[in-house]
Amino acid sequence: MNVTSLGEASTRSVPQGPVLGRLSVLDRFLPVWIAAAMAGGIALGRLLPHLDTWLGTAKLAGTSLPIAIGLLVMMYPVLAKVRYRELSRVTSNRRLMVPSLVLNWLVGPALMFALAWSMLPDLPAYRTGLIIVGLARCIAMVFIWNDLAGGDREAAAVLVALNSLFQIVAFAALAYFYLHVLPSWLGLSTAAVHVSVWAVAKSVLIFLGVPLAAGWASRSLGEHFRGRDWYEQRFIPRVAPVALYGLLFTVVLLFALQGDAISRHPGDVARIALPLLAYFTLMWAGSFALGYRMHLSYPATATLAFTAASNNFELAIAVAIGVFGVTSGQALAGVVGPLIEVPALVGLVYVALWAKRRFYRAEEVVS
Repeated sequence: MNVTSLGEASTRSVPQGPVLGRLSVLDRFLPVWIAAAMAGGIALGRLLPHLDTWLGTAKLAGTSLPIAIGLLVMMYPVLAKVRYRELSRVTSNRRLMVPSLVLNWLVGPALMFALAWSMLPDLPAYRTGLIIVGLARCIAMVFIWNDLAGGDREAAAVLVALNSLFQIVAFAALAYFYLHVLPSWLGLSTAAVHVSVWAVAKSVLIFLGVPLAAGWASRSLGEHFRGRDWYEQRFIPRVAPVALYGLLFTVVLLFALQGDAISRHPGDVARIALPLLAYFTLMWAGSFALGYRMHLSYPATATLAFTAASNNFELAIAVAIGVFGVTSGQALAGVVGPLIEVPALVGLVYVALWAKRRFYRAEEVVS
């Protein structure tokens, strides 16, 4: 996920003290803010029954302009954090790069596909939304979990940058494969899946490509004119909270439009949560075990696990809205994601710190 103030740790050492105590107020109570935004959105939808008509007056890539602005605002700060010049250090480390790419772009989407079909066979819209979530790989919220668990921060930054670039290149083709081609091969129903590759590609290019270009330009110009220290210690802390504000703004509008469906089918939200919880647990545990068996250092193993288990819900929401509509079940599945990811990944941070003490010697806990 990509929303938070993303406070920077001063070192790469394993943090001391309670995990939640190291989060900023914004980060620590993120589930509360999201829940409040959901409730506020539902109330707004009740007060303004014609809101969907007003929001649909102006559109960008098939998405309501106010919602599109919210999506772009939440993406920019986290992409401005990436150190784009440091790709070579991690890309040359094949022992980390290869398993990361396999986990993110082969295992992750396939696992979400399997969980969505096995746990939501009768809810095609939500199932499709979860498959889209599985294709949207981590971008920024992973920095928090990685820092709290004592992972390799530079490796995480590079893997996030590569995931960002790879999503632009491959997201549309993978979406078409998992939503149309693979179900056809397996004899599964595709009646509820009508995905335009161009529509998905356009959403990815706008909602990921634009903020990615802006983030790269910000870092390049900021470091050139003011230096890295100023950029990371002064500029980033100022713009980082904007990502959360953008998410909350978007959630309010989404739930204003989705409120009727939620109030009529609260059990559906719970059913969406179950495959998400299974996904986070299986992806993280499998990735951590793989890193341990490959004899990677603890920081590298933690980074491998958290980058594999995290997802880019903002991109998933943007694509679902652009392709299926703002009131679709696909969009609702994406919106539920952040509410589940935050407590799940906080819990896995504690598991990682326990595993560090249990399975790693002192010389294995440094990069």
